[in-house]
Amino acid sequence: MTRLPDWHARLAALLAAAETRRFEAHRWNCGRFALAAVMATTGRRPAWRSLPTLEATSDSAGFPRIPPAFARAGDIVLASDPPRFGVVVDGGRAAFVGPRGLVRISLTDCTTAWRIG
Repeated sequence: MTRLPDWHARLAALLAAAETRRFEAHRWNCGRFALAAVMATTGRRPAWRSLPTLEATSDSAGFPRIPPAFARAGDIVLASDPPRFGVVVDGGRAAFVGPRGLVRISLTDCTTAWRIG
């Protein structure tokens, strides 16, 4: 999958819409947020399999793993405490679904990243 020409604007629109959207276990969670980010960035929904760990599930989508320090805006990251997917928003931070909307943490607190497009 390659990134769309207007992926910056599409990702920004997703982040704006999700800014105050609260976590809901089955409707809005880290996995749905990550899928929405991939769709905003590439225009396509990746095929994936639900596996025992978040890392294995993400690997099943076929995106290459990269060190979190090399992740760029639109890439998917995994934080470890608690384990959850997030989306890189700039050169050092990632956004995650939180109880009252998006929360941002440093990429140094992420354990794994996947290059999207």
